[in-house]
Amino acid sequence: MKKNAYVGTFLIILVVAFVVLSPQISLGAKKMLVGATSASSSHYGYFVAVAQVINKNVPDMEASVVETGATADNLRRFSRRQIDIGMITTNTQSEAYYARALYQKNPVKTKILWVYVVAPQNVVVRKDAHIAKLSDLNGKRFNAGIKGSASEQTTHAVFKSLKITPEFVPGSTGDIVTAVKDNRVIGYVKSGAGLGLDASSRDIATLTPINLISLDANQAAAIDKEFPDLVVIDVPADIAAKGIGAYKTWGFAVGCAAGLDMDEETAYKIVKAICEDKTQQAAAFADVKGANFMDMTLKYSSSPLHPGAIKYFKERGAKIPDRLIEK
Repeated sequence: MKKNAYVGTFLIILVVAFVVLSPQISLGAKKMLVGATSASSSHYGYFVAVAQVINKNVPDMEASVVETGATADNLRRFSRRQIDIGMITTNTQSEAYYARALYQKNPVKTKILWVYVVAPQNVVVRKDAHIAKLSDLNGKRFNAGIKGSASEQTTHAVFKSLKITPEFVPGSTGDIVTAVKDNRVIGYVKSGAGLGLDASSRDIATLTPINLISLDANQAAAIDKEFPDLVVIDVPADIAAKGIGAYKTWGFAVGCAAGLDMDEETAYKIVKAICEDKTQQAAAFADVKGANFMDMTLKYSSSPLHPGAIKYFKERGAKIPDRLIEK
């Protein structure tokens, strides 16, 4: 009897060892962390949908969304290998890749997977603050964007160039939304959800009337000249929200990048799943409905694409611009 017990134990050990050592037997899906942004942002909901698309369409992959401080925070997390893919803005990601601006001494090498929307940087202010132009912000308590985000970094750079000098008040989106409602801060800069207002801006506008401040022609020309990674966006009247007049602001594209550890085949499968999904992402983020992610990626990216993305786009007949291929 004792002998049979020994034999049984040996067989169990043998089977466990085979399962652990055999490369053909899966011990579970590979974990993937997706760096998003603040949970109060519309873009967070988009990345929840991204994770769902990956989990549904990429075999042996289990993606989970991480709330972060958006692009700049995601780049830090990439450098520490704390996330696998994450939201980026094309301007800040390019600066980090090419060691420009704030990243001269600490470049962060990530590669673009896809671009999903263009994001105007909306200067949102309380209507009762009587702010008619950017220079009216001088000396006023104002938030430049989520602390550590691409919006914050870009706003500081743009305002410095245009000689706009508010009293900057840092904080998270939730903190600043509350501060604007309480009139402790007169406004903030927030990425739009496509050409519409972000969820946090809509939240403010529910009970607090707001205005969006426009660049003038000279300011737009100065941004075009000084910031090659930014675009000047004209938003028609009533597009951002009903009752908001036409305005002009700076912006950039928003996409998803991967760290350098991601292999070509995994990136290919993810990009294929995302680009071929027609429902789930649009249900979470209406501005991507009908969007051609491949065309947007090729148009707005300003640093090299991941080889997996290039492989998929070539399959679809795309010609990859030289600027998007790593030399």
